Amino acid sequence: MRSKAFFVNGGAGRVISSIPAFEKYAETNDDFVIVCEGGTDFFKGHPTLDGKVYDHWHKNLFQEHIKQRDCVSPEPYRVWHYYNQKCTLAQAYDIEVNGLEEPRELPKPRIELNKMEVIQGYNVVQEVKSVTKKDKVIVIQPFGRSIQQMGEFIADSSSRSMPTNATVDIINDLKKDYAVIVMSEIHFPVEENEDKAKNKIARPQISDMRVWSAVIEVADHFLGCDSMGQHIARALDKTATVVVGSTYPENISYPGHKDFDILDVGNGRREYAPIRITMDERVDRFNDEAMELDKDQVKEIIASCRKRLGKPRAFTGTYVPPQQEQNACCDNPQQKIMPPDSQMINSGTQQFDANRPLQTPYGNAMQKSGQRLPVAQDNQPMTGAPKPTFTLNKPKPPSKGFKQEVKNLLKSDKKSNITIERKSEN
Repeated sequence: MRSKAFFVNGGAGRVISSIPAFEKYAETNDDFVIVCEGGTDFFKGHPTLDGKVYDHWHKNLFQEHIKQRDCVSPEPYRVWHYYNQKCTLAQAYDIEVNGLEEPRELPKPRIELNKMEVIQGYNVVQEVKSVTKKDKVIVIQPFGRSIQQMGEFIADSSSRSMPTNATVDIINDLKKDYAVIVMSEIHFPVEENEDKAKNKIARPQISDMRVWSAVIEVADHFLGCDSMGQHIARALDKTATVVVGSTYPENISYPGHKDFDILDVGNGRREYAPIRITMDERVDRFNDEAMELDKDQVKEIIASCRKRLGKPRAFTGTYVPPQQEQNACCDNPQQKIMPPDSQMINSGTQQFDANRPLQTPYGNAMQKSGQRLPVAQDNQPMTGAPKPTFTLNKPKPPSKGFKQEVKNLLKSDKKSNITIERKSEN
């Protein structure tokens, strides 16, 4: 029997969920390879799988590793148990990869972070604490992979992302007592004159998903939707509040786990969307409001986060920017070392003024509301050697006014049909 070359595609959440299935396969099979069409990031450092994983652009991959093997493309969405809500995404991969008839219990996904990644994540979180003066930190990932910036609007055709209005309400409540880190490629305002706000939030511009994993590991709690962040939180034994709309918790999350609070807002008002099986516009239209949150549900999400975070407390530690550490041991006594409480915030090897735009390799980090960072093909964030940078200040809101802008976003507290208001020309 020929050995196999498994092909894994899709977003980071799918890749992470495939790990337990391949761990099981490796228990009885040593001769196989895994070709990652979306990147090998989450296999890096794995004790049994790292040496078997290749990017699809690896030189001579076909000649050296695929030609002599059978190609297998596991598709968990086409597993009967999955589209009938009888198994999780990880179990569907297990059925496909290991040829099972029924789902079985699996361990959590395994993500191995090295010390440099953990240090980078720690430094990002410590800097946020030092600037916000709050010791408890929450990472919020409001949007999924299918979120789109459409002119003045932010929308998700698959109804998996949290509504912007509700996200703003949640952030503005939590930031009063906790340090908030927003995990999003799209910027959106949370209040008018945000640069002058008493309680600021952090928007790290981190291109490496493994550094994001380290940030989630160091933080105290995670709030997200049907996207990769919740799978990272589970792999790293973190607590999480997960908001689910058009998809099913039984498929995409971890219902019943002690560390997860799942708010299923789509329950009773959705149909299964046969993604990667058929293209059914009718189902997407039926699910259009499955993720809309009313005021009581927003309060429930906030209550879950506050319970998991615990009593807020002020940050009393110290933050030593990485550049200061380098300066402290250098041979040049002429170099000036900035005090920790300076107005200059140091991140990685760069220093920048909190009130001045930072130029990164990807452009101005102080982006206009709604502007995306560049991403690679298939919407996968670019990877590489990261220098975590973020700004705690938001660019000035549009001249048309913050309140009118928020009104123009999808309504989050209506249970009836969505209405969209046009901006005034004032």
